[in-house]
Amino acid sequence: MAHGELSENAAGFTGPWWLFPPLRNALVAAAIAGLAFVLELAGVLSSSMALWAYIVAIPVGGAFWMREGVEELIEHREIGIEVLVLAATVGAAILGMWSEAAALVVLYGAAEGVEQFTYARTRTAIRALLDLAPKEARVLSAGGEETMVAAEFLKPGDRFVVRPGESLPTDGTIVQGQSSLDESPVTGESVPVDKGVGNAVFAASINGEGALTIEATKAFADNTLSRIIHMVESAQEEKGRAQQWIERFGRRYSPAVLVAAVLMIGVPLLLGLPLEFWARRAVVLLVAAAPCALIMSMPMAMAAGIGAAGRRGILIKGGAHLEHLGIIKVVAFDKTGTLTVGKPAVTDVVPLDIGESDLLSAAAGLEHHSQHPLARAIVEEAKARNITASPAEEFRSLTGSGAQARIGGMTWTVGSPKSFGERGAVLAAHEARISELQSQGKTVVMLAQGDTLRGLIALQDQARPEAKAAIAALHEMGIRTAMLTGDNRRTGEAMARTLGIDDVRAELKPDDKVATVKKLQEEFGPVLMVGDGVNDAPALAAATCGAAMGT
Repeated sequence: MAHGELSENAAGFTGPWWLFPPLRNALVAAAIAGLAFVLELAGVLSSSMALWAYIVAIPVGGAFWMREGVEELIEHREIGIEVLVLAATVGAAILGMWSEAAALVVLYGAAEGVEQFTYARTRTAIRALLDLAPKEARVLSAGGEETMVAAEFLKPGDRFVVRPGESLPTDGTIVQGQSSLDESPVTGESVPVDKGVGNAVFAASINGEGALTIEATKAFADNTLSRIIHMVESAQEEKGRAQQWIERFGRRYSPAVLVAAVLMIGVPLLLGLPLEFWARRAVVLLVAAAPCALIMSMPMAMAAGIGAAGRRGILIKGGAHLEHLGIIKVVAFDKTGTLTVGKPAVTDVVPLDIGESDLLSAAAGLEHHSQHPLARAIVEEAKARNITASPAEEFRSLTGSGAQARIGGMTWTVGSPKSFGERGAVLAAHEARISELQSQGKTVVMLAQGDTLRGLIALQDQARPEAKAAIAALHEMGIRTAMLTGDNRRTGEAMARTLGIDDVRAELKPDDKVATVKKLQEEFGPVLMVGDGVNDAPALAAATCGAAMGT
């Protein structure tokens, strides 16, 4: 089996490692052969009984990889590592070295089993991403009745309803309603996006406060989330240059070793030389020359490095990834949740003809009943300053544009500059200040009392405290840094300036991040991608090495 290929034994396995079929068989074979060897040494078991134990252990331990090697030989006419190990096993048995043959089968079976188990768990984790999208959808019939239908049966043209707090089952276009949607599972943007009729929406996005009627534009199997999963799987199946070279070399090397072993037996036989002497050397050649010898020894060397990283809170999936870390030339970071905390915080309070505390008190009163991340940040800021929220009456959510309520007998409105677009004079008088805040990558919220603008509040996702030092440390090591973000360029560049990042690539969708990673690899060399969200998964898999942030 080619290195990295997922066999049918690994597909969809979710149980513990000791029940994984190849590993389970290796453990059983090890128990049988090991017990027989010890009992024979102790004189409890006769040599003939121990022989039968080895005869049973060999097919049990090699059931999976032996079958794969034979299938590869018959179907693809290729001699792989499995065939070399099988030949060595048979040769050792013919020479009467049954315990050695059993040991070889168990060791190689265990090495193959560990590799396949890793791929099985990875594939299962990738498929679990589909759980981010709901399993059912409220489909509207021609008569306007809602019917619950399995999401997998959605097709382009179907109309479905998404209520507040629910996630979208597939991609589509809004045909009725307005709301703010949390698209962070797909785009990585930390701030929900206001959308209305005619706007495109994506699978797994979480609906905010307004009910939406959406017309599907993609079937469930073709939606954004499914494409992300497909990109991750495709990226994992791509082979690096070194691996491609090894496999090309192996297709010639393995047959050559097998031919050399046959000649090592055949030529001395024709010359009348001692057969057993040369047969033993042929078996040694098969075992020593086969790459499996290296495969079985590498885990021990890698275990020390992986264990040391684990004690520092870094979980490394395997030895290959540990090797890749040593050749990295560029570290590419996702922004939201990786370099930043992942939620907005108030950075500026700009009162206009009103006290700062009064402005925050009114804003907290307006936002008290909202679950929007910006609203929660304003309420938390007021609490942090020990400012009591003003009692608000007749609260009304302005779907997609803000909120309105009566405070102290006056109508107060909170919203984005875009929602205040009809108040041209209000915007014009403060356009320079708004633009200045936005140029710093901040989100601006406006508050008005009646028709009078009372203040501005700017919010921004904050950088992690340790991020700037980490970037500086990478630069000292001569490693280039880049930021790959789904946010707008202005926000990305502002954060990059704060942290000292070399390169910014903004407004990237998941497939754009994959293309950017590949471009960075072509320009500078091996790339380490660091991310935290589902939207980063394809780029993490496509990079030379991927690092997923934990919490």
